[in-house]
Amino acid sequence: MRLIIVDGLDGVGKDTHAELIKKRYLEKNEKVILRSHPEDDNFFGIKAKKALLGRGKINKFKASLFYMMDVLRSVRKYYNKGDVDTLIMVRYLIGTAYLPEKLVKFGYKFFYNFVPTSDYLLFIDAPPDIILKRIQSRDKHEIFETYDNLVKVRKKAMLLVNNWFIIDSSSSVDNTFLKIERILDNLD
Repeated sequence: MRLIIVDGLDGVGKDTHAELIKKRYLEKNEKVILRSHPEDDNFFGIKAKKALLGRGKINKFKASLFYMMDVLRSVRKYYNKGDVDTLIMVRYLIGTAYLPEKLVKFGYKFFYNFVPTSDYLLFIDAPPDIILKRIQSRDKHEIFETYDNLVKVRKKAMLLVNNWFIIDSSSSVDNTFLKIERILDNLD
């Protein structure tokens, strides 16, 4: 099974590019499952989404905790199960960058050693000002979707992605996906 992890901050295009990756492998007649956390098909994902739309420190903590539980549920349910050729996980490991600064590295190391990983570690990135422009068109804004939070979380995330492919998504979707396809071509 090919495990592809697509991660990054809100508004960088994770879901857009995960869908394009899914299409790439479906066109090769592979069976593909795409999980974008938090999902709305289970208790943990629903609770994480609710907390993300709230305010305050307790909702930040609840969002992080329920998000991690949602990821663990997806791993248990879909990883190395059945005849799946490619499993794409969106918002998988870098969600730990949303933890308080003192817990970020510990949380990442713990989670990294606890869940399956692969060579297909794709971190989609863009500067906070570009991300904020993309996010502003949304109807609902999550707790972490302010300029200051984006700057803080991006700084923490960049400390975690040493062995990841970092893909700049500042340009068009097509240009960004070309970069991703080159990486996938090399890894496949």
